[in-house]
Amino acid sequence: MHWIDWIIVLVPVTIVLYLTVYSRRYVRGVVDFLAAGRVAGRYVISAGDLTAGLSVITLVALVESKYQVGYALSFWEYLTVPVGIIMGLTGYCIYRFRETRSLSIGQFLEMRYNRPLRIVAATLRTLSEMITNAIGPAVAANFFIYFLGLPHEFTVAGIALPTFALVVGLSLCVCMVVIWPGGRISLLISDSIQGLLSYPIFVIIAGYVFLHFGWHDSIGPVMMDRADGESFINPFDIEKLRDFNIFALFVTIMGQVLNRAAWIGNDTTSSGRTPHEQKMAGILGTWRTLYSTLMLMLIAIMIITLMTHNKYAEESYSIRQELTQKVSKEVVSDPVLRADLDAKLAAIPMSQHEIGSDAPLSQEVNIDTPYMAVARDTLGGTPEGNLEFQKFRTLYHQMMLPVALKNLLPVGLMGLFCLLMIMLLLSTDDSRVFNASSTIVQDIILPFRKKPFTPKQHVLLLRLTSLGVCIFFFVVSIFFVQIDYIIMFTTIMTALWLGGAGPIMIFGLYSRFGNTVGAFGSLIFGSGLAFVGLFMQRNWAETVYPWLEVNGWVGPVGNFLQSVSAPLNPYVMWEMNAVKFPINSYELYFMAMISGIVAYVVGSFLTQRKPFNLDRLLHRGVYDVANEYKEPFKWTPANAVKKLIGITPEYTLGDRIIAWSVFGYAIVYKFGFCFVGVLIWNMFSPWPVEWWSTYFLITSLWVTAILGIVSTVWFMIGGFIDIRALFRDLNARTDNPLDNGMVEGHVSLADKAAFEARGVKSESDED
Repeated sequence: MHWIDWIIVLVPVTIVLYLTVYSRRYVRGVVDFLAAGRVAGRYVISAGDLTAGLSVITLVALVESKYQVGYALSFWEYLTVPVGIIMGLTGYCIYRFRETRSLSIGQFLEMRYNRPLRIVAATLRTLSEMITNAIGPAVAANFFIYFLGLPHEFTVAGIALPTFALVVGLSLCVCMVVIWPGGRISLLISDSIQGLLSYPIFVIIAGYVFLHFGWHDSIGPVMMDRADGESFINPFDIEKLRDFNIFALFVTIMGQVLNRAAWIGNDTTSSGRTPHEQKMAGILGTWRTLYSTLMLMLIAIMIITLMTHNKYAEESYSIRQELTQKVSKEVVSDPVLRADLDAKLAAIPMSQHEIGSDAPLSQEVNIDTPYMAVARDTLGGTPEGNLEFQKFRTLYHQMMLPVALKNLLPVGLMGLFCLLMIMLLLSTDDSRVFNASSTIVQDIILPFRKKPFTPKQHVLLLRLTSLGVCIFFFVVSIFFVQIDYIIMFTTIMTALWLGGAGPIMIFGLYSRFGNTVGAFGSLIFGSGLAFVGLFMQRNWAETVYPWLEVNGWVGPVGNFLQSVSAPLNPYVMWEMNAVKFPINSYELYFMAMISGIVAYVVGSFLTQRKPFNLDRLLHRGVYDVANEYKEPFKWTPANAVKKLIGITPEYTLGDRIIAWSVFGYAIVYKFGFCFVGVLIWNMFSPWPVEWWSTYFLITSLWVTAILGIVSTVWFMIGGFIDIRALFRDLNARTDNPLDNGMVEGHVSLADKAAFEARGVKSESDED
């Protein structure tokens, strides 16, 4: 990069790191370190969650998936709009969890179920979360190696050292610089500032991509040039798409509803100054994603256009040659075989695909096909070779993004994009390290303690555990091999927890029905099925398929899988394959969730003796020790619509304006006009493909760009006001040493003392 780019990168990063160290002075106790004292405002939480939710791996994964399916599926993704908006407006799960005043998800589980479930569930969740997130530094390290053009190795005193390990280690060290001083306070401050800085960067990057690649002369024609059934632009012509299709979207929606509460408890969901403020932060999240979504999608279609359109044939050919040579050096260990592969890849001629003259591209036949064919023929044929081909194919598609951007972005934009990626790397890795370490301390170590730690001991343990998690991330990043699409990998890995977590959390927060037996059953059957699926995926090419082949079971098992999946063809097709397990991650995740629900309901129905005291868990009525509970919302015809969008007596005039604007934009415009209206029109008079191109240009880019500019100014003003208020409120807060996450008789120590002071009985509900 140019020296101007380095200045653009280093100055903001230095300021952010300084503020995280500065935040140390506000840590007076455990609640400060874990939940920012529960005094954070809506804009700080929302802006911080933007960068904590995004990441380098998110961008790489999106480009990797959209490169396979284009824009068309985005139309059907409007189905997620009412689900997400209603959950956000009503505070579904988030509001109630904040009412429990739990510092961790495990504390909630012990108060709602019992201590053994807290330990088992927290262990399962932490392992799933840590292994899933541990590939984040690995993908990010590879991204920066390819983006900055770094060599795979460098020499020190005659010893060859891997660049990958150095970059991973450096990124995790910087994460500890953020976490160590103030814990959640440091994270909120750094993430929110990075989030606010990200908005103008989104504007600049998105504007450059849109201006550099014209829609009508480049992007649109590429999106329309696809084979029947695999359209990148027409949502009614995608029945042949595999992996990322309508069924995957259905599973995603189901997972969003069922597992809304599965990851809360060790993030910012305990940091809001009131349950209402926490809820408003979630509502604002609808606006905060406007420009981030636009930028990510624009980069994805830019890569598709750059690597496909004949106008950029020379550039894309150069990118593919550089990419394949770099990937082969990383993947193929045998130097002789690698040299043979490199020679064959270099001999592939430059593609001259003419849109409109040549046959449309497809998933089977496209410009990347010759490269994949050469790699498969050269590397495949044995279990070890099939595994190397999987690695080559995976890295090829993941690292296409950084290599393309390195060859495309000018001085200045190169620095801005690098800064954005570094901020996303830091905010994501530090949040995930901290979430895992806090779960380990709060829900695996703390339940075994009879005597509480002192606040100083407790905070030190949290810091040291964060260091241990960083070491774990480093080891997994170095030795773990990710061989599937990133989204597929994260789906099956998180299903180890999400397969059984949904009913445990939903029934636990909203129902007096459900007990420990049902909860354990959900974990055993839901999460257990996901574990079996993960084992099959990881060992298929190298172990399972060769074993089936030796025993003559490839044919019978293949016929069985085809017969079972036949009713759901073409969206679910289980076909025998020597390289890849026939059942993909979304399908396994769906089966795991169904198994978990059935096990929870049946187990609880057969064994529960009495309903749970939900008022005590949610601090309602006589249990409202913090005076946060508001009177129940009264149902009247006039209040019906207000209830639908979550408006309660707590709402100020400004809150109502925000809620109604979110409802109007998301439900009326995006879902009603852009989806339902267009869907009905096409049922009677299908649009030509050119109309779909114009539709996406207007709805996804122009409208989103205008609203995104407005929200950028709005959030920057609100964010800086909230950061100042956060420092003020932290300085004025009084710490309660008993508020540390420990539970006794289904009640936290802090609540037990408060109940006793009020003369309120806190009887046990364990059955």
